[in-house]
Amino acid sequence: MSPSPADTPSLAAAAPDATVTGALGWRAGMDFTTLMASRRSVRGFTGQPVPRALVDAIVAVAKRVPSSMNVQPWHIHALSGAPLEELRRRNSAMMRAGAEPVSDIVTHTPYVGEHRRRQVDVAKQLFGAMGIAREDAAGRDDWVMRGFRQFDAPVSLILTYDRILDPGMNSVFDLGQLCCGIVLAAWDRGLGCVVNSQGIQRSDVVRDITGIPDDHVIVNCIAMGWPDEDFPANHVRSAREPNAAFTHYIGFAN
Repeated sequence: MSPSPADTPSLAAAAPDATVTGALGWRAGMDFTTLMASRRSVRGFTGQPVPRALVDAIVAVAKRVPSSMNVQPWHIHALSGAPLEELRRRNSAMMRAGAEPVSDIVTHTPYVGEHRRRQVDVAKQLFGAMGIAREDAAGRDDWVMRGFRQFDAPVSLILTYDRILDPGMNSVFDLGQLCCGIVLAAWDRGLGCVVNSQGIQRSDVVRDITGIPDDHVIVNCIAMGWPDEDFPANHVRSAREPNAAFTHYIGFAN
């Protein structure tokens, strides 16, 4: 079962060869290679609260990621409790009603080719794990709505950067690094995450609930909580292409 918040400080301080384990193969004090190899997106949570102090400890580690010119353009808006429930409710209701997304950033066009294949492959894995058949319209709809609710995670971290830095490609890149740092630092402490843009499809709703000012650009959010070991999709690990498919070595002697 997942480690409790009360257990976390001692687990996080354990030596790299510690044998204390938790849900989904998590192990206290993992070395970096094991941490990377074991990490997966978590879409089912126990609902057990995550203490503010633990979130703060994760942020303290994650903020050491690289930042272009040391600008550190990022802001993290951490939601839990009633504000997060209100965001879930309103985001879900508007998307269920067919409202168009309102996003601060330009999103991708529909995926095609290899990008579409990879997207479909992980969808097949997830639907297979959850027992959702192709013809199961209700099951597929329920899965979409879970995404709009940020998979009912007890914590949501909304990432923004200072709009004065637009055009913000460097800032978005920096936020991506911070996002990765948060996800890994959380996993190192027994918490699961999924990066979940569905949960903030309406930037206007996010601002209304959180008070995020207009001079911040809302980029993405991270759903975070204690993994539910019995949630089938949590055992899905998306595939990665072999190095040779995307790594191009130039000038190496051997």
